[in-house]
Amino acid sequence: MEYYHNPGKALEIEVAGERYLRHGIRTHFVEVGEDYLDLFRRYVVPVYRPGDWVAVSEKVAALCQGRVIHRQEIQVTWLARLLAKCVRQTPAGPGMGLPVKMQFALDQEGRARVLWAALRAGLDKLRGIHGTFYRLLGPEVRGLDGFYGEDIPAYADLGIRIPTEPDLLCDQVYEKTGVQSYIVDANGLGVELMGKSSGITAPETWLTEVIRDNPAGQEEQMTPFILVRRLRDVG
Repeated sequence: MEYYHNPGKALEIEVAGERYLRHGIRTHFVEVGEDYLDLFRRYVVPVYRPGDWVAVSEKVAALCQGRVIHRQEIQVTWLARLLAKCVRQTPAGPGMGLPVKMQFALDQEGRARVLWAALRAGLDKLRGIHGTFYRLLGPEVRGLDGFYGEDIPAYADLGIRIPTEPDLLCDQVYEKTGVQSYIVDANGLGVELMGKSSGITAPETWLTEVIRDNPAGQEEQMTPFILVRRLRDVG
């Protein structure tokens, strides 16, 4: 097959002394409630072969599960606006610097916990330590995407939460399609493993390292599936 990589991303990468190809599998623009297994059958199965791995954007998994929240469902308070002003924007985007996202954190984790996390984050920032706020509030807050239409206009008023039971979801994919997959949250700051099929024995560090440069991209590349294949397995 003809291997594809997004502009600005490398086709090959070396991990632990071995080289791999990362093929971006292009799809249509996935909407809320689509059939996750059907996406694999339609786009992944035709190019997959035993020995490959497929890294999947957590956005696609969450969209298929209907794990979204609309802007009109969130009532932004003065506290959310105040706290949002204190957030440092990162290369990954504004994050909790958006009042609507900060309000989600308040609704999800409670005012006391968010205020404690904000206090701890402020103290750590003075010591040059970043990321405390997200670390203390956990994956639901850290993994909230969307509510930002500059890169993808369709997400301007839509928040995308993290997928539920990602390990089980990956096992279901393998059971129905034979594809070994893992779900990641990848952005400009790094890659976080969210779940994987039980048949994948590679360590977490390898699974994230092989896509450390986020070959799927952050905008409208429409390559939510990254097929990873050993270069020596390529005929």
